[in-house]
Amino acid sequence: MTTKKGRKISGGKYIKSRKKKLNERAGQKRTVKLGVEKRKNLRVTGGNTKTFLLKGQFVNVGKKKIEIKNVLETPSNRFLARQNVLTKGTIVDTELGKVKITNRPSQEPIINGILVK
Repeated sequence: MTTKKGRKISGGKYIKSRKKKLNERAGQKRTVKLGVEKRKNLRVTGGNTKTFLLKGQFVNVGKKKIEIKNVLETPSNRFLARQNVLTKGTIVDTELGKVKITNRPSQEPIINGILVK
């Protein structure tokens, strides 16, 4: 016996008790690309604001602000490196050498990283 999606074993429908609230809905997928700095503000629960990056050009290594030359590799998805997308764990090329991004730029307005030997 096969069961249909959204149906009880008896054949009746499952009815939602309510719709999703605005803060429970999924937002748009945010991808941070390599380019001239571009930020956006978003209103979140409680009337607070969240600032996030859309494009990033500099990475903070220690107390230095260094320009990103190129995206070398992204361990989570190799196709993101081809599109110059910056995510946590991405290895980028700078004047100091290879730098690994340690934060999530899609959630924060800056990019932090550490040098990779």
